[in-house]
Amino acid sequence: MKKKHIAVVMGGYSSEFEISLQSGSVVCDSIDANRYHIYPVHVLNDGWNFISENGTKYPINKADFSFSNGTEIVVPDAIFNTIHGTPGEDGYLQAYLKLIGIPQTSCEYYEAALSFNKRDCLSVLKGFGIKCPNSYYVNKGVSFSEEEIVKKVGLPCFVKPNRAGSSFGISKVHNVEELLPAIEIAFKEDAEIIIETAIQGVEVSVGVYNNKDEVVVLSPTEIVSENDYFDYEAKYLGKSEEITPARISEEETEKVKAISKKVYQLLNMTGITRSDFIIQEGVPYFIEINSNPGLSSESIIPKQVREAGMTLTEFFDILIQNVLT
Repeated sequence: MKKKHIAVVMGGYSSEFEISLQSGSVVCDSIDANRYHIYPVHVLNDGWNFISENGTKYPINKADFSFSNGTEIVVPDAIFNTIHGTPGEDGYLQAYLKLIGIPQTSCEYYEAALSFNKRDCLSVLKGFGIKCPNSYYVNKGVSFSEEEIVKKVGLPCFVKPNRAGSSFGISKVHNVEELLPAIEIAFKEDAEIIIETAIQGVEVSVGVYNNKDEVVVLSPTEIVSENDYFDYEAKYLGKSEEITPARISEEETEKVKAISKKVYQLLNMTGITRSDFIIQEGVPYFIEINSNPGLSSESIIPKQVREAGMTLTEFFDILIQNVLT
């Protein structure tokens, strides 16, 4: 069988670019080189480039995503999208690739844009009966009342950028005096912020992917943070314990897996996603969905894949074959 050309796209324009580069590196190392030609492609503010084994940069022709591999011009058969944040998780890259006719491994552009916007995503899912924390929205330049915020969401609460990931710009607020500084921190990441009730309970994360027409739900992972919440340090610097499968009851496990599958289907997702929940008194509260979850060595999805009895090579092959055929 003729080997297909797979470009693994990583980086991006947000604060998450370094994490994305780690995810992309794991994907490049794990894809079966006997079946595919693998090309690491960095999409960064200073340009789009294929990076060869010796470190040579070959620029991407954005007209058709073609590039030189040093001996010939390559047009990828598919893109393995590992960008966290913009432009790979918010729909921009997906829309561009759709226009030039190259398939990619994450969801389509509208679904990416919707799921990346926490406010809009929660609004849609609440309409289908998905339980979520109470929330209050603030846009930069628009006046707001601290009293109204506290009345709506209570204390403690979380202040988050509306369109960001990896816990950048997030603060947990315990009293009114901490609210304004937290809002200013969030505004450094986004002009829209969301303020949510801090649900108390067990935090779990659930991977869901499609294998052709079948939707598969992975075992939930329980997250035990050494810090006050699952912040950047806890996610990427070893300040948390991530236990797969989660130490929750069988009933809670089935419940959170069923909701994860429902969310995936309601949002018309494809590829691998990761949904985060907090289970309070047996009730899972949906927090957010990641349409391009981390795939680095510290990330949750690789652990869930191994728990399911698969290697990353086998799993990534499923995601690639979903879009090639």
